[in-house]
Amino acid sequence: MRKNHDIRYRLERSSVLSTRSWQKPGGPDSEKMAPDVAVDMGWGRLIFGQTFGSTEDLANAIRAEEDECRDIAFYIRDPHVLLSMAPTELFLDPSHAFRMWSHDYRPNGAHITAFNIRRLSSLEDAAAVNDLYAARGMVRCDADFMLDRHATKLRTYFVAETPADGRIIGTVTGVDHVEAFNDPEGGASLWCLAVDPQANAPGVGEALVRRLLEHYFTRGRAYVDLSVMHDNEGAIRLYEKLGFQRAPIFCIKRKNPINEPLYTPPVPEADLNPYARLIVDEARRRGIDVEVLDAPYGYFKLRTGGRAVVCRESLSELTSAIAMSRCDDKRVTHRVLSKAGLKVPAQYVNEKPPVGDGRRWVVKPARGEQGVGISVDVRTTEEIDRAIEAARMECQDYLVEEYIEGEDLRIIVIDFAVVAAAVRKPPKITGDGRQTIAALIEKYNRRRAAATGGESRVPMDEETLRCLKLEGYGPDTVLPADTTAAVRKTANLHTGGTIHDVTPKLHPALGEAAVAAAVAIDIPVTGLDFIVPDVTGPDYRIIEANERPGLANHEPQPTARKFIDLLFPQTISQGIQTARSK
Repeated sequence: MRKNHDIRYRLERSSVLSTRSWQKPGGPDSEKMAPDVAVDMGWGRLIFGQTFGSTEDLANAIRAEEDECRDIAFYIRDPHVLLSMAPTELFLDPSHAFRMWSHDYRPNGAHITAFNIRRLSSLEDAAAVNDLYAARGMVRCDADFMLDRHATKLRTYFVAETPADGRIIGTVTGVDHVEAFNDPEGGASLWCLAVDPQANAPGVGEALVRRLLEHYFTRGRAYVDLSVMHDNEGAIRLYEKLGFQRAPIFCIKRKNPINEPLYTPPVPEADLNPYARLIVDEARRRGIDVEVLDAPYGYFKLRTGGRAVVCRESLSELTSAIAMSRCDDKRVTHRVLSKAGLKVPAQYVNEKPPVGDGRRWVVKPARGEQGVGISVDVRTTEEIDRAIEAARMECQDYLVEEYIEGEDLRIIVIDFAVVAAAVRKPPKITGDGRQTIAALIEKYNRRRAAATGGESRVPMDEETLRCLKLEGYGPDTVLPADTTAAVRKTANLHTGGTIHDVTPKLHPALGEAAVAAAVAIDIPVTGLDFIVPDVTGPDYRIIEANERPGLANHEPQPTARKFIDLLFPQTISQGIQTARSK
């Protein structure tokens, strides 16, 4: 991202401030500090305000921010004075600062087996960290920069990895102030804590924070500081739980497109759900006018030049009523896809299947969405009867389909091309030996709701109770430590499922089948639900087609960008069009 990955020093300096600049300036040891220090972090610079000799120099350093970067000026002694020097360019960041003193820290001592904490060590790790940054709305960092061996003491990267599949589910970065500017107070700071919103292992964020604290305190650092947005209630609760104390440290940033939501009034689309807001944000970046028509239901109008398109999330006027009806009724979807020569499961309409021959079934309403009324892995006559009753509460007509073992794969097709693919996994909880399954589900729901804007949670209904019973548990069971239990069989996001990007791994045959399905339905934007033995193999069954797929679930893939490309191709820059044509 930057050509110069080293610490940047300015030679001129008149006086400096202590890192405890809100308490007492200066001191004999402060003269040992390096002057005018800005540490390159790859996504931007950390500008240490206490090392600057004048407010004017500090203001100029912040104003020198590079394009597509997010600089952070920390430890600002006189923010009001600094802002007065460039009021149209700088703003006071609405964040809180917290500090953990080494003598206040209390180790946990708990043994964790659900994931391991280790140093970032490969390009694959760096790519996974960047995916986490993208999922959390953070600026990406050049992978080679994160692996720079010359800065291992200055910048420290830890990752949380699941031992079963080696998946990176969390990361945290630390900066050593002694290495950065010979900090006389021996401090360090924590940055870029990010946890995979799809991770079902509890305590990932806490474990990463503790690992970084213990790393620095073992090295003799006196304290670790951090900055967190004032409305990030979950993170603030974590830091206060660990013993961090609020510190009167101010942060200044430059007004740029990345920071715009922090210094501008809320826009009408702030009330839109994540699926609509993702598209609206992309439209605004293109200079497309946005008119929110009905925020609670995700309706908005996009307009540029003489063209206007009304959308409900990813459903637009470009999708015909015929195509929408083909997706809405799962019986019709099944017939259309089967007639097109695509593989679909065996299906019974308003008819009970044969029972007792070892086969397993899926019961679902003929019409509906978001996994409501669906029962998966139904085996006995009694279970089928209950499942049919649940399905008919959503729609009078019901379907019974053969249950197929495999992964639940969602493929997004926009303008008859594959844009993203993700495996959806049913919700699972991990026991701690103390809490009941009901309490663990509630904690899981809080994490999922926070990660999805309130869109995902496990309902404590008959289907959840049935799935728990299959595993020999009930809601009041205390799940043993490190024991995992599946609480639903369906992987729908709205009933607590998680979604994991597999676009680079997708077998070409699966992509071709998805495009063929979109052509058969004649729909420009759709999400095709597959059951596959392996995303890297050609075998599949298509079980559903969705006319309004949640594009926000597929970051970091460019779903919103491709959607706006489809609606307003004239807004694609000439440079991008030329690159795509090659």
